[in-house]
Amino acid sequence: MTTPSLDTARAVLEELVGAGMRHLVVAPGSRSAPLAYAAAAAHAAGALEVHVRVDERGAAFTALGIARATGRPAGVVTTSGTAVGNLLPAVMEADHGEVPLVVLSADRPPELRGTGANQTTRQPGIFGEHVRAAVDLLPENDDVPARLAAPLAALAGRGPGGPRPAGPVQLNVALREPLHPAPEDGAALAGRARRLAARTATAPDPGPRAVAAGPVAAPSPAAGQARSVVVAGDGAGPAAARFAEACGLPLFAEPSSNARSGPQAVGAYRLLLEAPLGRRIERVLLAGRPTLSRPVAALLARADVATAAVQPGPVAWYDPGRRRERVLGSWAEAAAFTGRGAPGWAAAWREAGAAADGAVARLLAAEPPGRPTGPAVAAALWEACRQDGSVLVAGSSNPVRDLDLAARPGPASPLVVANRGLAGIDGTVATAAGVALGAGRPVRALVGDLTFLHDASSLLLGAGEREPDLQVLVLNDGGGGIFATLEHGALGEQQEYRDVVERFFGTPHEARLDALCAGYGVPHRRVGSLPELAAALAGPVRGRSVLEVRVDRRELRALHARIRAAVAAPAH
Repeated sequence: MTTPSLDTARAVLEELVGAGMRHLVVAPGSRSAPLAYAAAAAHAAGALEVHVRVDERGAAFTALGIARATGRPAGVVTTSGTAVGNLLPAVMEADHGEVPLVVLSADRPPELRGTGANQTTRQPGIFGEHVRAAVDLLPENDDVPARLAAPLAALAGRGPGGPRPAGPVQLNVALREPLHPAPEDGAALAGRARRLAARTATAPDPGPRAVAAGPVAAPSPAAGQARSVVVAGDGAGPAAARFAEACGLPLFAEPSSNARSGPQAVGAYRLLLEAPLGRRIERVLLAGRPTLSRPVAALLARADVATAAVQPGPVAWYDPGRRRERVLGSWAEAAAFTGRGAPGWAAAWREAGAAADGAVARLLAAEPPGRPTGPAVAAALWEACRQDGSVLVAGSSNPVRDLDLAARPGPASPLVVANRGLAGIDGTVATAAGVALGAGRPVRALVGDLTFLHDASSLLLGAGEREPDLQVLVLNDGGGGIFATLEHGALGEQQEYRDVVERFFGTPHEARLDALCAGYGVPHRRVGSLPELAAALAGPVRGRSVLEVRVDRRELRALHARIRAAVAAPAH
């Protein structure tokens, strides 16, 4: 017989494993010790794979990456106090990104709350509306399955009102001392864990959520013809590509849509939307969530364009009634809305897209050999992932936009994962590591230097922890390059604002990434040219490593102006 706190911890983990959770990330702490001991027993029995991380924020993003890669719930365990607050960024991303993240926050029992007891704060409800459900599991709540029924249903996208978006839940577990097992408790914990492993050994695997796709219906013969296009935003899935092909429509697919493949996909589409061809668009079907492009946002807002969104189920990224698109519940309805492509419509876009892609590729190839650019690096990484089957994790800010600009569609595209729920730069290294651990596949991550520095602590790996196969490619421009492409960049060219823009938006630094990686024991290699990069990407991804490519932030605005000019002539 084990202690009450161990019984509670074991019961909670049993319910979560029964609900499909197979990975748990644990951050060390005293109040959460019963959960750690129960997790260790489940790990030893093969019922659960447990990962240990010293930083709670990194632990949460690691669990987020695992959940994204597997489609299953993944959990994170923390002790009480500020440790719980460090989970908020990942919880917010999971909320808007519809990721089944389980927060197991250990807490003090009721008699210690509000007394000034060490590491005690108001944890129940701390995440507010960013979780689908929250439960305060007190020591007196001895019926753990009944208490967890509603949160686990919410985790899976079920509720009393019908289907709802999947997303994070908080299980706040109050634990009384003793928090450690007695010597005789080990056998009982191990026995229960072995029985749990036997029960779950044959549970079906739902597969990667990022590549899930529903059935696609082509328009009926009675459907009309129109100058329609399909915009595939984050998470649209391969169904969007199949729909565009079935209907003969141009496809504008963001990298993390996982629809950027097939004969209808247009590469540098955002450069063509202001050209005469773009102004002829009559209808837009939206699949997934568009997050990257101002030209796409402008297209969706055009008064002369009819818009609709295909959403077979509820989504979390906007409130009903807050967007203008008409919501369609099936691909059959979508086909009735778009109709078939007008004669020559898709061919015109294919021709324009090929010309734009060629113009971009020629311009990037003409850059000085010793001065790589972000789009050229992104294109090289895209092709490397396409060739060897590694997953591509795209960092926010410029990297994912470089991919959107320069990644050329083909018969197949690599699996792309990105935190586009809120598009923050935090936790990207940890997310990529989680994707590698969850998918069991090599991962290459494309990030900026500030993104890397923001999450460098996630390079830390304890002795004995399973090492992800993760290669992080850092575009190091010594600051925040994306602002050069926005209005701030134009202001920065004026003497009056040059220093202000550089200090507050450029945020220059002189951090040495090689020394930082050496401190964490992670191999680092600086790449000075595109041929060097091709050689570095040719090898397999084994363990953790960092490739650093220096790019010039001062030339970024001029580079994008040259790209637009190179595409403008053939586009018109």
